[in-house]
Amino acid sequence: MIEILYKEALNRMQNPKEGSYTNYLFNKGLDKILKKVGEEATEVVIAAKNADKDEIANETADLLYHLAVMLAETNVTPSDIEAVLEARQGKQSNVHDRPEITDY
Repeated sequence: MIEILYKEALNRMQNPKEGSYTNYLFNKGLDKILKKVGEEATEVVIAAKNADKDEIANETADLLYHLAVMLAETNVTPSDIEAVLEARQGKQSNVHDRPEITDY
C-alpha cells in the first residue's frame, strides 16, 4: 500500500493539480509535512488507546498517506525502507527494558 501512496505522491509532485491537498503540502514544505506526520501518529496512538477499530483504521490511513508524502519530499523510496527491513530480518534485537525512573 505504501508503494501505491508513494507513487501517487510522486505523480502529484511531478504533475501538480490545483486544489490538491498533496500539492498544498509540497508547497508548504517539509516542516508542514512533518507536522502532519506527527499529528497523525499521535491520532493513531489515541485511536488505539480508545480501542476503536474504525478510528484506528482511519487514522492509520491518514498516517500512511502523510508518510508517503514525506518520503516523496525527502527522496526516500519504499525500496530504501524495504532494504533496511530485509537487513534487519532474522537479527536478534538489542532492545532491553530500561530501569524505571523513580527520581525526578
